[in-house]
Amino acid sequence: MSRPGFGGGELPAVFPDWSPYQDLESAARAYLRDPDIALEALGGVLRGASVLGFTLERFVNEVNGVWQEVVVCDGSRLVLWHGEDVPPGEGPPGSMTSSLRVVPVSTVTEVGCRRRLTRADNGEVRVDSIDVYLLLTSLDEAPPGDEMVGAPRHDALRFGKTLDDGGAGQIARLEEFARLVASVVGRPLL
Repeated sequence: MSRPGFGGGELPAVFPDWSPYQDLESAARAYLRDPDIALEALGGVLRGASVLGFTLERFVNEVNGVWQEVVVCDGSRLVLWHGEDVPPGEGPPGSMTSSLRVVPVSTVTEVGCRRRLTRADNGEVRVDSIDVYLLLTSLDEAPPGDEMVGAPRHDALRFGKTLDDGGAGQIARLEEFARLVASVVGRPLL
């Protein structure tokens, strides 16, 4: 089973596993459709900073095509790259967006990690999904004026993996990433 991709190529419906790769470049090249675009954008911001940890996401949706994301923590910043195919009719065929966002770790006020555990008949417990959120001091984009219901909400970054979407290795790597960010939140920057 495959899906149409950027530039007319076919993409597998199940993507290769990036979790065995400890360095960002190898993981991105194994998993992303457009690793060169992502690495160039990230490199322009990181400029030799140490990559302490990262997480990757990619999925195919029937309307927009491929959506890709890389989140890197260098100890003082979260650098997020996001690439997404442009929906048909909103640009020339094969168009995509490439965006970059830099979030100082000092703006992360809370790190949450929820794991869903299953217990086998023999009593063995395994993690079958993980949801991670990073609550930020910035406010979520809200609709203007009277369309807004309730108080403004804080912006949050959300990440998730399941056994079906990423597998046990990517679940473990996302949990490792959450622990890394949690370990640097609230610490004075050197």
